[in-house]
Amino acid sequence: MNQQIKQRIEQVNNGQVPTGYKETEFGIFPCDWVTDKTFGDLFSFNGGLGKSREELSENGIEYLHYGDMHRSDFNIASLEQYSKLPKYDTKIKGDESFLMQDGDVAFLDASEDLEGTSRSVLIDNPENKPFIAGLHIIYGKPRGKELSKYYKQYLTRPEYIKKQFKKLASGFKVYGLNRNTITGIKCAYPKSTAEQEKIAEILMKWDEAIVLYNRQIEKLKQLKSVCIKKMFPKKRSKVPEVRFKGFTKDWEQRKLSDIATMHARIGWQNLRTSEFLDSGDYMLITGTDFNDGAVNYSTCHFVEKERYEQDKHIQIKNGSILITKDGTLGKVAYVQGLSMPATLNAGVFNVEIKDETKVDNKYLFQYLKAPFLMDYVDKKATGGTIKHLNQNILIDFPVVMPSKAEQEAIGVYFEQLDNIITLHQRKVEKIKIQQKALQQYLLNGIVRVNV
Repeated sequence: MNQQIKQRIEQVNNGQVPTGYKETEFGIFPCDWVTDKTFGDLFSFNGGLGKSREELSENGIEYLHYGDMHRSDFNIASLEQYSKLPKYDTKIKGDESFLMQDGDVAFLDASEDLEGTSRSVLIDNPENKPFIAGLHIIYGKPRGKELSKYYKQYLTRPEYIKKQFKKLASGFKVYGLNRNTITGIKCAYPKSTAEQEKIAEILMKWDEAIVLYNRQIEKLKQLKSVCIKKMFPKKRSKVPEVRFKGFTKDWEQRKLSDIATMHARIGWQNLRTSEFLDSGDYMLITGTDFNDGAVNYSTCHFVEKERYEQDKHIQIKNGSILITKDGTLGKVAYVQGLSMPATLNAGVFNVEIKDETKVDNKYLFQYLKAPFLMDYVDKKATGGTIKHLNQNILIDFPVVMPSKAEQEAIGVYFEQLDNIITLHQRKVEKIKIQQKALQQYLLNGIVRVNV
């Protein structure tokens, strides 16, 4: 980034208007950008065809449901990318108002969070095949050709646009919008469609990188799932389908209580939220701090020394295995990278191995993290709902055990897989942060492109 751009960014951040720029009610933009248009000037809006999931099937016309927009990372809704879309079996009689065409933009009219209110996708449908805008979808048809096709997918990305959506959204647990409110949203964009196309081209490369990494993550997760099925014995079998070379002995089945003890904070020791500290020398770990098999220390609170010393059995160290017993039951975390004394809040078991010469803690963690524990809990919940995972349920949980050496090999293998997945996830998060900063500068015209 050259000095001129850095200076311009600093000026804008300080509320100053750089040379060649103008100040509007919703931000600072280049003088040659369009800043007097609303979404209503650019689009005519239509509502979707409201059908529930139960009314959809595998046959018929592709149907864009609001849930599919929420779950997808795509900024472009194409029939190819959304290949797993549900379908609605109906006959097209003519120019139905719910059909989306190439270059349309789909918006949500409902979201469970404010951030999701500005979610939109570009419709990529060059052959204009039947494509139904579905439940809770509002879609805009361009009134003219002021916006290039692929630039439209970034129309709602700038923060000043998101703020307008959030301000207009109404509701408590579910936030709603309607066609009339969307029309009044004000926007700015390059007058030159060539500049629009260049901006879109740059940002699409970043999107492609994110999609690529996410696909790799999904493949690795699928690989791990397959490995779990093949590297642990099936029911009534004493050996797995796949195992490391050199291991031939039968596996044993033990109860969890045979190989480990479980401790949690006793009721009378429960902490009040008023005792939570924002900093300190003694960390407090809660089930809500679990993140994909690890503890997110950045979200943890702290407690006074007396609370830490109350129970040595819930004093946590590196290598500890934790299981949630309240809230979301059966979530498992392996403690590593802990740099200070820590204890548990209510709702979490500390699983302590009885004989570390016979049981490898990484193996036991991976076995508990695999679907076996959750399947066991679900089975115990048949006919009702388990609100608390108590020791009486856990003690009989069956754990299949190979030799200590084979346990170690399996534990290391799955740990390496987890590390690779985590590495890719961190790369995605880093790319998203970098992209977010870049797109704000590009979509506000603070950084200009050469065309």
